[in-house]
Amino acid sequence: MLSRSASTSTARERVSEQFNLRRNKPQVVPESQAKPQAGVINQGSIDYTLCFVTVVLVLIGVVMIFSASFQHAVSRGLSMFHFLRAQGTFAVVGFGVMFAVSKIPYRLWLRSGWPLYIVSSVMLIYVTIMAEATGGARRWIDLPLLGRFQPSEITKAAIIMLVAYLIFRDRKVLDTWKGFFFMSGVVGFAALLVGLENMSTAIIITLIGMGMIFIASPHITRFVVMGAAGAGAMVTYLAVFSRGFRGARFEAWLDPFSDHLGFGYQTIQSLFAVASGGLFGLGIGQSRQKSFIPEPQHDMIFAIIAEELGFAGAALILTFFGILIWRGIKIAINATDMFGSLVATGIVLMIASQAIINVAVVTNSIPNTGVPMPFISYGGTSLLVTMFLVGVLLNISRYHRDA
Repeated sequence: MLSRSASTSTARERVSEQFNLRRNKPQVVPESQAKPQAGVINQGSIDYTLCFVTVVLVLIGVVMIFSASFQHAVSRGLSMFHFLRAQGTFAVVGFGVMFAVSKIPYRLWLRSGWPLYIVSSVMLIYVTIMAEATGGARRWIDLPLLGRFQPSEITKAAIIMLVAYLIFRDRKVLDTWKGFFFMSGVVGFAALLVGLENMSTAIIITLIGMGMIFIASPHITRFVVMGAAGAGAMVTYLAVFSRGFRGARFEAWLDPFSDHLGFGYQTIQSLFAVASGGLFGLGIGQSRQKSFIPEPQHDMIFAIIAEELGFAGAALILTFFGILIWRGIKIAINATDMFGSLVATGIVLMIASQAIINVAVVTNSIPNTGVPMPFISYGGTSLLVTMFLVGVLLNISRYHRDA
């Protein structure tokens, strides 16, 4: 009996030992069901919300450019479809560029900043010295096959890529005043070259570059000092040169009707268009003020939108921009590295600043300055560069780091 009891006890111990070994043995999970480890970077699909909103804004832009421009085109002896064909072609090419770039790993653009910066700077110098003035300004280069090309749009992409790369390469570059002034000088030099002929785009470039630096920098005091100095310089400039071109624009902003046939003319016609739209607008193609606004398909197209689509249509378009900015910020926050985060930040700053300034000019909230509405205003270079950058943003959205 005793030996049988001992034997039974030994058997139970063996079973218990086997059970414990089986219980503690790592489980083999099929690869298709395995969960990625924390911190692993995975590639998924693009941000479809961002893609959808971009497509909608571009299509709205093509429709509204035709609505705003057909009468202007006919008055110039052109086909009523002239601007529609041109913008439609750029939109098709832009979609191809956007989707192609969305498949290119964004890290391949890591070292593109300096080449883009140098090439765009050389082109800007050429424009300032050699290019023919059109409409009183030198902003374009005529290239074979490509036609008119605006180098300042390339500068926007160059600043985004270069600032992101420099900070990614050395995260302590903004810890010292020397590094801070170097980064500011990179942005300032590009803005200076652009500002020689196009002050509004120079402001956008400054907002993009300094905005990226501000977000990456731990020292807020420096920006307070620079902001105060910049505001003082602007006030001094307006006070000393108030009778010049930009000073007259500032005075026309304060009272457009004081120069209703001069600098205040475009602002007055824009305000008439916005006021005429009411809640639901006059209908597509029914705008009356496009007969009075010079080049209505360009910077003032939002006024035509407000007149033809009303407050409801204008608010819907601004909502689309809000969604695009929200998705861009989310992509920047969830990016897998500093370079992707800063590039996404720069793209969002570019689109947001242009949209806000454009609407502010149309409603006379700020002095009149020529800033196009992203995706919507007529202009092939602007549309292609913006859609290229959205393609980069879509690729950044493909990558995520599991928590």
